Amino acid sequence: MDPLVKRELQRVDPDIPFRATLSHRHHTWAGTFHSRPELYIQPETTEEIQKIISLARKCRRRIVTVGCGHSPSDLTCTSSWMVNLDKYNRIIKVNSQSKVVVMQAGIRLHELDKELKSYALAMPNLGSINQQSIAGAIGTATHGSSTRHGILSQSVLGLKIILSNGRTVSCSTEQNLDLFRAALVSLGALGIITEVTFQAVPRFNIEWQQSLVPIESIKADWEYDLWTQAEFTRVWWFPYIKSAVKWRAEKSDKPLRSPKGSWMSGRLGYHVYHILLYAAQYIPRLLPAIEKFVITVQYGNADGKNNTGSSGVADGHAGLLMNCLYSQFVNEWAIPLAKGPEAITRLSAWLNGEEGSRIPFDSKGLYIHAPIEVRVSDTSRTTPRPYLDNTIPDGPTLYLNATLYRPYNLDPPCHERYYEAFEWLMKDLGGRPHWAKNFYQVSSEYTRQMYPELPEWLRVREEVDPEGMFLGDWHRRYLLPYVENMPLLPLEEKETNREHATGGGMDWSGEIPSKALSPQNSEESFDLMHGVEAEKSMMLDAGMDEDSIMLSRTD
Repeated sequence: MDPLVKRELQRVDPDIPFRATLSHRHHTWAGTFHSRPELYIQPETTEEIQKIISLARKCRRRIVTVGCGHSPSDLTCTSSWMVNLDKYNRIIKVNSQSKVVVMQAGIRLHELDKELKSYALAMPNLGSINQQSIAGAIGTATHGSSTRHGILSQSVLGLKIILSNGRTVSCSTEQNLDLFRAALVSLGALGIITEVTFQAVPRFNIEWQQSLVPIESIKADWEYDLWTQAEFTRVWWFPYIKSAVKWRAEKSDKPLRSPKGSWMSGRLGYHVYHILLYAAQYIPRLLPAIEKFVITVQYGNADGKNNTGSSGVADGHAGLLMNCLYSQFVNEWAIPLAKGPEAITRLSAWLNGEEGSRIPFDSKGLYIHAPIEVRVSDTSRTTPRPYLDNTIPDGPTLYLNATLYRPYNLDPPCHERYYEAFEWLMKDLGGRPHWAKNFYQVSSEYTRQMYPELPEWLRVREEVDPEGMFLGDWHRRYLLPYVENMPLLPLEEKETNREHATGGGMDWSGEIPSKALSPQNSEESFDLMHGVEAEKSMMLDAGMDEDSIMLSRTD
């Protein structure tokens, strides 16, 4: 440990633990990025989090808060201090009548579901995985696939955040509204979210069915009932065979029923497909045949005609999840739902070497992995909207997800060319990238054009973190205004190097230009927000009546 940090640690709050590790190696879930934080800290109490922030301010360190690292980008990389809230994961209160739940922000979604199940409650919607922390899922605009639901933060009623001055601030629609709108998609740049008040719903099962259909059938139903007939709808598009799996689900009271599966969906199929993808690293032209083989095994044919599909009844939480299989790049963009058929038609033409794509890049010799995931959401009726909500403000949103697997942690040879063309098309259609995914052809200037309320988010961010304790190179690249020769904020971390890592992915390194100790005492704090109630939110307490259940848990 840096002797200066060690010295300050001995001076400040000796009775409050500082649970830090020196040798942690951070990596994203997909292994796409790696970094070595100076300290990896896992606090268990609010006081411990406040101590971390006070020490970071005194020692001139940046703080990155990380959960499962599911974002495949460098958003969570740091060479400074990394805070993980896996041990700050308790349910605090449950209101049995209003179904309002208050929780510590480090709880993972699968842990939250387990707790909610004991109260016959559930989250109203989910994305494809449940490994994220609740704070991470909210902070990156995580979404599911339903025109009856928006992004996950749609169900958030209130938040508590510890700011760079060490103060705990509550925010909601009734209190510190600007901070609330900024924090609903915070991207880790405002402070450490410590508490989430969430509107749960009664527990439910879903009855789902899926079938393989021609992609032309998907486009023909687009303007009719494709996205509205059922509460939950997803499409997986296979561009070389020009077919798609259509998946629909409705809430149901029926008993659980598992589907019939093929060997391809089991452990053997997992390894066979992985090996085939690995072979395609060296012979990419195999990929169309691999796509056809996999679909034929699972559905009996690959043309989307005369297949029986499959169906089942599942617990709502488990049924909405998807097996992500292997390490992967994920490049997902949000565009207006009405532009979906055009996007599919043009991308299909480009991938298959046909006319009509109007994409100014050559696709000759390029082969991609399948499927391309197609999902929807609608946050247009939600108020207030997060400042950085990437959904369409005046109607339903379509998400196109160009996933590329990394078999045995190897980058697919097509990914740079493919993503250059894919992102060009998405921008041509007025698209916005998913904050937590891989995207490359985006500048802070483009972000400002697509997010008219970005200046408001930046204003709030500057008020609550004027020294940039929670800022990194990712934020500077995509969000902060570019001014030539503009100096970094005092605690902002700058990327200094990235190089290929042993075993795949990229090793990321950064630095804070000045690490001189702050002239402030560690105990000092400053209040940057007018009218802030530091420790207690009236709104949060008002949501909990005498029927609330106080929980405690021993480790």
